Amino acid sequence: MTDLSLDRLRREGEAFMEEISREYYLAHSGHKPTAELQPIYARHAAVLGQDALDLTLDAFRNAKEGTEEHRSARLLVDWQAESQSARQLAELDEREIAWQGSAIVNVTDTRQIKFEAASIEIANSSDADERHMIEAARAKLVERELAPIRRERFQRERDITESLGLASNYNATFELLSGLSLNDLAAQCEQFIKDTDALWEEVLPEFAKRVLGMNARDVTRADALALMRAREFDAYFPGARMEEAITRQVREMGVDPLAAGRITLDTGERDGKRSRAFCSPVRVPAEVYLVLRPHGGQTDWNTFLHELGHALHFAYMRPDLAFEYRWLGDNSITEGYAMFFDHSTKDRGWLKRYSELGESRVDAFLRTAGFEELQFLRRYCAKLIYEVQLYGGTASWDALPDLYVETLTRATTFRYDRADAFVDVDPRYYAARYLRAWQLQALIRETLVERYDDDWWRNPRAGPWICSALFGEGQRELADEQAQRISGKKLSFAPLRRAIEKMLG
Repeated sequence: MTDLSLDRLRREGEAFMEEISREYYLAHSGHKPTAELQPIYARHAAVLGQDALDLTLDAFRNAKEGTEEHRSARLLVDWQAESQSARQLAELDEREIAWQGSAIVNVTDTRQIKFEAASIEIANSSDADERHMIEAARAKLVERELAPIRRERFQRERDITESLGLASNYNATFELLSGLSLNDLAAQCEQFIKDTDALWEEVLPEFAKRVLGMNARDVTRADALALMRAREFDAYFPGARMEEAITRQVREMGVDPLAAGRITLDTGERDGKRSRAFCSPVRVPAEVYLVLRPHGGQTDWNTFLHELGHALHFAYMRPDLAFEYRWLGDNSITEGYAMFFDHSTKDRGWLKRYSELGESRVDAFLRTAGFEELQFLRRYCAKLIYEVQLYGGTASWDALPDLYVETLTRATTFRYDRADAFVDVDPRYYAARYLRAWQLQALIRETLVERYDDDWWRNPRAGPWICSALFGEGQRELADEQAQRISGKKLSFAPLRRAIEKMLG
């Protein structure tokens, strides 16, 4: 590549990110039946090839550690290393997106469900036999058609990344470019699971019996979807009021929830729309989409709040930040903001003001929320522990399905299916980002209570501080750096454990 410079890389790299992000948005939101990724990679090959990787790697190696140049170069190298995989895996990603948009689960000879709707159907079913029947058909389809695509993707991603020669193996490469220690985080996860074993063994049987009418030992992952739906509270989180109530709260906090038109809310039903909600920053900070396919009740409120946290982050970033600080960086930051918002439904005052629970039902709801939080944290801790094996190469690919079932089932008690060993994984250690985000949001919340009192969520001074001190900085910092800057504390599971114990009473 001639005339290659970091400035050109930033300029043309942003054009590529905008185009690829728009394509993913259109495909995942149901506006297109599939994504056409390979032509985009071909058009932008000049900033995604070996020369671009070499340029950023030279900048990274020549920059003094601790300087802004070193920080910037690390993010650019991380992006380039990921792009090497993404470009070569684009055909597989296209196949997967097309498959998910068209796949049909044959539950019986006369009943069919679109794959994207299967998890919604399972979560909304109050009949265990029906849940298990749908799940068995879904798992059979996944094992036959989707799991091989996903397994190939992870195999190739690991091989491509290790072939770059940046570090001794995939995990070491991730640690070099992310600034995160996998072993330290995995050890924290092991300890959290151990520390909360007794609490989980105490509360799971209660909820399994009351909500599902089942013994805890009989609960499968499919049953858990229904268990975590908390349908008994749906009436107090009406879908018709969701956007109005939540956007009103954001306004009371002193922030425009649509960011002067930069945020578009896409929350209706549409064929082809993914069941999993997402936020798509197509142009940062000028054009951001929040996409949600309704499930119903408090699940939608939680999800909408989560994705709104992402959307506000992207839409309120300083436009003068460098490309790498707006588009790249530690995604624990944006996930931390998303969780910070979705944890509003674990705040007693927020619930009384914006939901329809009323005083008499808040304690019961918070106990359920504490149970859900404990389950999700134990589940994601197990996912991280499993993924260290998946990416680390210490277990054979054929051994991973059994390892997945063993690891996830041990942490949650729910019986998992081998078919999901390569499907229930977000690439590039995104589970690690989620876990650090959980830790970060707890410290952000403590900081806001100290600054603006318990009802910071309706203090018109809180929102502008959040937009300037947090959102405005993009993802320039690592999550632990931000934690130290705003709270003077280190990331840990301790505040999360305290909050869970308080909710469970």
